[in-house]
Amino acid sequence: MPTKQTKIAITGDQAAAEAMRQINPDVVAAYPITPQTEIVMTFSQFVADGKVDTEMIPVESEHSAMSAVVGASAAGARAMTATSANGLALMWEIVYIAASTRLPIVMPVVNRALSAPINIHCDHSDTMGARDAGWLQFYCENAQEVYETIIMATRIAEHRDILLPVMVCQDGFITSHAVEPVEVLDDSVVKKFIGEYKPKNPLLDIKNPITVGPLDLQDYYFEHKRQQSEAMLNAKKAIPQVFNEFSKITGKKYSFIEEYKTEDAEIAIVVLSSTAGTAKTVVDELRSKGKKVGLVRPFMFRPFPKDEFKESILRFKAVAVLDRSETFSTAGGPLFIEIRSTLYESKQKPLIVNYIYGLGGRDINIFQIKSVYEDLERIVKQGKVENLVNYLGVRE
Repeated sequence: MPTKQTKIAITGDQAAAEAMRQINPDVVAAYPITPQTEIVMTFSQFVADGKVDTEMIPVESEHSAMSAVVGASAAGARAMTATSANGLALMWEIVYIAASTRLPIVMPVVNRALSAPINIHCDHSDTMGARDAGWLQFYCENAQEVYETIIMATRIAEHRDILLPVMVCQDGFITSHAVEPVEVLDDSVVKKFIGEYKPKNPLLDIKNPITVGPLDLQDYYFEHKRQQSEAMLNAKKAIPQVFNEFSKITGKKYSFIEEYKTEDAEIAIVVLSSTAGTAKTVVDELRSKGKKVGLVRPFMFRPFPKDEFKESILRFKAVAVLDRSETFSTAGGPLFIEIRSTLYESKQKPLIVNYIYGLGGRDINIFQIKSVYEDLERIVKQGKVENLVNYLGVRE
């Protein structure tokens, strides 16, 4: 039976801070940056009010924030931070070190466009730029998922077969600053679910001294990178176990990808995060008119769920992948490139087209999403894709 939950009205940022409060990490080091600021601001109030036992470290930059949590985690502490956009970019050097050192840090990231020009609104260029840093990545549709995913991420990161850091992503302002009803668990339930942190090879275990972050040249560097790859493979096996355990508590089922009304769908859109909610409204409307349309939303992007995508989208006649970031490769957005690569060896596969949308917080509406479904119908009728990469909602 699912555990009783309390429904409260909070923003996505507050949902992240509430999950952090219940996790009660040993150390949080943070620096404010819009639109993430409210996460650490809310959490710092919990610290001031004595609601957590956390050592809160105000630092002078995001580079310092990640450096501090790396040090804390290596020492054996459960450590967290949060950031957005340029803050994540400033962390870049240490983001790679955190993953390479196999530290189970959990970091909520509020997606925001990278400068220049200066922009504080949502796109996915920040975390997509870090997609190959060795962190696990989850992209949340709403505040409820933000809250629940941060709790699950703690178990996932600390899993003995994984031991990798995790980014929990939400859309800047769209999710982070919108107030929604969120069902929260009792503190005792969260505490029991995540369990007591038992670090592996902590630096401060003086009876078993180790070295962390040594010089690693041709002799072992390659092997250490290979171990990270193995950890990503292990994550695909271990994460469903965490999902299943959490489902017993909440009654909600999580999977690597969500399918919405795809049972008999002939065409489908694939899209991350909050835009999926808008797309579901369009799917409902088109379904009421007899259109066989569906939606696929990746919840996990790293490790990439290629087997699940194959099973999901090979049955469609045409698929549109919507990306809220650009690779500037001229080959399409990051989600599109991954999916297209996944389908390469399949003998029969859907016609696939890419749309870059919403950069810098540009709104996407139901009319634009309808136009994508109309394009897909035309592609099926013509039997070909004329423009592989398109820009949705941009002025000509």
